[in-house]
Amino acid sequence: MAGPKDLDPSSSPRALLGAELRHAREQKGLSQAELGQWLFVSGSFIGQLEAGTRRMQPEYARMLDEVLETAGFFMRNCAAAAKSKFEAHFADVAETEAQATAIRQYAPLLIPGLLQTRAYASAVNRAYDPTALEETIEQWTEGRMERARLLDHPTKPLLWAVLDEAALRRETGGRAVMAEALCHIAGLSRRNRVIVQVLPLSSGAHTAMGGALKLMEFDDAPQLVYLESVRTGRVEDDPATVTQLRFLFDLLVASALSQEKSLALIEALAQDYAHEEHP
Repeated sequence: MAGPKDLDPSSSPRALLGAELRHAREQKGLSQAELGQWLFVSGSFIGQLEAGTRRMQPEYARMLDEVLETAGFFMRNCAAAAKSKFEAHFADVAETEAQATAIRQYAPLLIPGLLQTRAYASAVNRAYDPTALEETIEQWTEGRMERARLLDHPTKPLLWAVLDEAALRRETGGRAVMAEALCHIAGLSRRNRVIVQVLPLSSGAHTAMGGALKLMEFDDAPQLVYLESVRTGRVEDDPATVTQLRFLFDLLVASALSQEKSLALIEALAQDYAHEEHP
């Protein structure tokens, strides 16, 4: 029987690599859990590789070739599937969110990427690296705008964002940039494209004061959680951890303002910024 062909890097390499992994595993008569034992990972992790929601790292590619006897196929094609325009710590989640059916996110410090305007994203990127070349800032900003085009679809994915009031009051890029950014969020909310709630400063201490989180759901793969901090982040797929963090998000929703009150606050702040008044 002929072996699998090498992947064409120009055609959805992660999806193709995942399909070949599923085929090779089934040919060996192994379940996802059984294959995971050989790699010292969970069965759900194997499922995510097969669904293309996780990038295949070289160490796993090498072990897969050994266990599945695929003559170095996964090692040869791993590099194509791992290519990304995003920084290493964010590449997995940036590419994975495009496959999600639902995204639930808490943002404590800034407007999340999927809701950012170009001017706001540019200001964030410049603050991220004050000495970067202008071409680099533009490249990063364009990458963020490409991600935000997920919301061009009228219904998918579901995006439910809880924004900390502090993120809305931090003048990022100046008052005009903030006015545009908040009007953009309000517009998406009024068109029923996103669910946005504001966690007010008056709510005091809460369960997610340690940082940002993003939960992603998929049709054919287990849920994932992305936890982010300064210039680093990690993806969690442990079911118990995902369940715990989903409960944490639910608590944030319960502490946040209603959608109607959140929209009223966002629009009031946008108007204040536009009129150069102090909120």
